Amino acid sequence: MDVGTMLTRAGRRFGDRVAVEGSTAADRRSFAELADRVTRIASGLRALGLEPGDRVLDLQSNSTAYLETDLAIRAAGLVRVALNYRLHPSDWQRIATDCTARGLIYHERFADDIAPVREQVPHVVVVGEGPETDLEALATGATAGPLSVRDPGDLCGLHYSSGTTGHPKGAQRTHRNWFASVVNMTHDVLDGPPGPDDCYVHAGPVTHTSGLFVLPFFVAGARQIVLPTWDPQTFLEAVGERGATHTALVPTMVARLLSHGTTREDLAGLKMLGYAGAPMPPEQMRRAHERLTPHLVQYYGLVEAIPPVTVLDATDHARGLADQPELLTSAGRPALGVELAVVDEDGRPVPDGEVGEVITRGDHVMAGYYNAEQRTDLSKAVVDGWLHTGDLGRLSGDGHLWLIDRKGDMIISGGYNIYPREVEEVIAEVPEVGEVAVVGVADADWGQRVVALVTARAGAEVDPERVREHCATRMASYKKPKEVRVVSEFPLNSTGKIAKKVLRADLEQEQEQEGMP
Repeated sequence: MDVGTMLTRAGRRFGDRVAVEGSTAADRRSFAELADRVTRIASGLRALGLEPGDRVLDLQSNSTAYLETDLAIRAAGLVRVALNYRLHPSDWQRIATDCTARGLIYHERFADDIAPVREQVPHVVVVGEGPETDLEALATGATAGPLSVRDPGDLCGLHYSSGTTGHPKGAQRTHRNWFASVVNMTHDVLDGPPGPDDCYVHAGPVTHTSGLFVLPFFVAGARQIVLPTWDPQTFLEAVGERGATHTALVPTMVARLLSHGTTREDLAGLKMLGYAGAPMPPEQMRRAHERLTPHLVQYYGLVEAIPPVTVLDATDHARGLADQPELLTSAGRPALGVELAVVDEDGRPVPDGEVGEVITRGDHVMAGYYNAEQRTDLSKAVVDGWLHTGDLGRLSGDGHLWLIDRKGDMIISGGYNIYPREVEEVIAEVPEVGEVAVVGVADADWGQRVVALVTARAGAEVDPERVREHCATRMASYKKPKEVRVVSEFPLNSTGKIAKKVLRADLEQEQEQEGMP
């Protein structure tokens, strides 16, 4: 089923029911109103001269208008390319060039930074005030004609990896990919279709993990709230006063809720708190379960394999916290329709329990990278339908997946392989530690040495030596950090994850400066 068909169905079926609210409950659209506006915007974009298959850049932050353009671009048969507003403007320009964009929708607040891209794209629409066609005028001036039905294999989105530098990599997503995500999200993450009284709150950027819930709630006739920015208090108000029942956060946001002093009473209305984007240390997971909500659900996926690929459901969390602690470090089991395997360097499956590369196959896997034929480094990402994820993992006999680390993050010290995530989970057990990141830095004697960077929990102080001593009691000596540093905060990438590339680069630069005469 294509996005336009899903849109038309929901508008007719749910009519006057509230579909979406913005920063206030007064900023709202019914399903019929939203379907009408989206159809008008889609018709308006085609009237500008955009043809099916044309790439349209979309640069906005969270708003009701953003949901409208998200749906409209795809419903018009165009290819949506979301520009994460946290990326550098030079990244936007590289993406625009890579995908040969023919359209751009941008919010007025980004007018100056997006100017170079505006000059190279022939069809531009502004949300707010600007010299180009205004979105509101486009919506009101166009006719809400019928949408053309797209083939499930047609391209409807290009999704670029976070923190794009150098050569961008655009994963091609089809209508089939999105429908697979709707089915898997509904069946495995939400544990069934949302009801008329359910409400999803977009606390994080719709460009990232939160956007995966737009269609599952829309096709089920359930309400959505779009918060313009993330802060714990506004989020708590959405749950306590506006009736939000479901959300998904990245672990750093969960940590902020815990630091904010949030209690179970504050989140009593939540039926699900999903988390994704980065692993959550078991100790933080335990505190979230005890202090925030028992309805925790983790899901794993990639830009190249639309989530969920695997799901660790609320039952798994409860079992892990009760008497199977190893489950707390699992990414869960494959979602409906997902094939998963762990293979060696030659592509052969490894025995259960052994580490190898995670590969996956199914309707959730991208149609390949855009312009891959021009780049040999991209041409072998999908082989015989199997996506080679670049993630290292192991499988258990009952199908649970444990993600060990990214291939590129693995540290080799003295000839031994060290997985940063394993070290991070041990360090997170220290009560005073808030967040932790472990990276490898070049070392003349060992090849690489392990460096741990940590923040302190509110009101606490971290003793680096105590952290090292704790590691010594819980892991082999060669895995123990050679150095522990306490930092005030971590740099984050565009999706809210700790930017390990930045940490490594800063440490290496510092090392070079110290080695200068």
